[in-house]
Amino acid sequence: MAHTYTESQFFGQEKISKILLKIAPPVMLAQLIQALYNIVDSLFVGRYAESGLTALSIVYPLQLLMIALAVGTGVGINTAMAARFGLGKDREADEFAGVGTPLSAFMWLIFAAVCWFFMPAYAKMSTDSPDVIRDVIAYGRIVCAFSFGLFLESIWTKVLQSSGDMRTPMLAQIAGALTNIVLDPLLIFGMFGLPELGISGAAIATVAGQIVAALIVMKKGLRKSPAAALYSRRIREIFALGIPNILMQSAYTFYILGLNLILAGFSDQAVTALGLYYKWQTFFFIPLGAMQTCIVPVISFNYAARNIDRCKKTLSTSIFFGIALMLLGVLCFETIPGPMLRVFTSDPLVVEIGQTGFRFIGLSFPTLVTSLIFPVFFQAVGQGMKSSVLTVVRTMVLFVPLGFLFSRFGLTWFWLVFPCTEILTTLLGIAFYKGFLRHPYVAGADQ
Repeated sequence: MAHTYTESQFFGQEKISKILLKIAPPVMLAQLIQALYNIVDSLFVGRYAESGLTALSIVYPLQLLMIALAVGTGVGINTAMAARFGLGKDREADEFAGVGTPLSAFMWLIFAAVCWFFMPAYAKMSTDSPDVIRDVIAYGRIVCAFSFGLFLESIWTKVLQSSGDMRTPMLAQIAGALTNIVLDPLLIFGMFGLPELGISGAAIATVAGQIVAALIVMKKGLRKSPAAALYSRRIREIFALGIPNILMQSAYTFYILGLNLILAGFSDQAVTALGLYYKWQTFFFIPLGAMQTCIVPVISFNYAARNIDRCKKTLSTSIFFGIALMLLGVLCFETIPGPMLRVFTSDPLVVEIGQTGFRFIGLSFPTLVTSLIFPVFFQAVGQGMKSSVLTVVRTMVLFVPLGFLFSRFGLTWFWLVFPCTEILTTLLGIAFYKGFLRHPYVAGADQ
């Protein structure tokens, strides 16, 4: 009862800004650690070879797809376990955890085999440069074929989180990131007597970090496998709960792949410039990502309590904070795009293309906040369809078709796809929000 009262006081009565400022920093730290995975490889690879930097941009969508499959399945297991714990059915919860390990191993095996055999075709589809094709195959095959650490760590992390253990997964992420950071220069450049492996060294460092993280969560996350007869029923429920998450995360994979293919029609340097944007994006989006995560329990709690005013206040406060934080991104992308790009590359053409692209993209940041916050809001109030529609419209309906349309007028105009997509998604989100306010449950809350 004391816990319920405390939660009620915190989510139901505490000032919204104080709630967000209290619960956001730990989430931001976790996302910062994850961002290091995405950016450290590029820092060192860019100093080793420009072709490797383009290769990382080309392989990036495949890595996103891999994460979508692994994390989405973990979400399904986490949700099923949490529900069983809530009903006091601890044995059934452990059955889902026991199914998770062989299921993730099987998914890894299929994904690894497909990527190993089709990586050459994927590389040739994305570029004509022999050097880049070679690097895509080398890096892509290693990070995809040896991704068992990522798949297993994702499952075991969600198993631990379902029982309230957030500390062990955090330690695992930190250890994995540090492993990657330490091994990258050693293996890429061949330091301290180690062989000079180039881009393959970056790939080995990445999978080594994933394996270290998996080993840390394995001790507490691994569960005994249940009877074989239970597998089909448990797997069906896992995917019923996890597939929406998989599909939503996969949407990002396909829009980035689509934009890469459009830019490949101009040059490899254009693909590299877009890839470098996504590297920088991981840092500038950390506060926004934390805001997305933190508003869900606040809005869900107050919506269930029919305290609609606090739901509205949470939405407006998160948008205000988000825009205020993203203005730093606008400032950097508009004023110093050249130095930002030169952190990773010395190729003058990449810098020239990227400077134009960064300035167009920077204009999209204020509306990007609303286009990303609205789907989370609708998810939190149980209107998952509106949340999914906004995500699909943004990633599948707008980004790639508009990118193709604008590219017909030249590379410079292609970058307009970013501000236009965010504005249109925001307008649709506002229309959905007006419909939400007219809903009888909402409209009658204060009557």
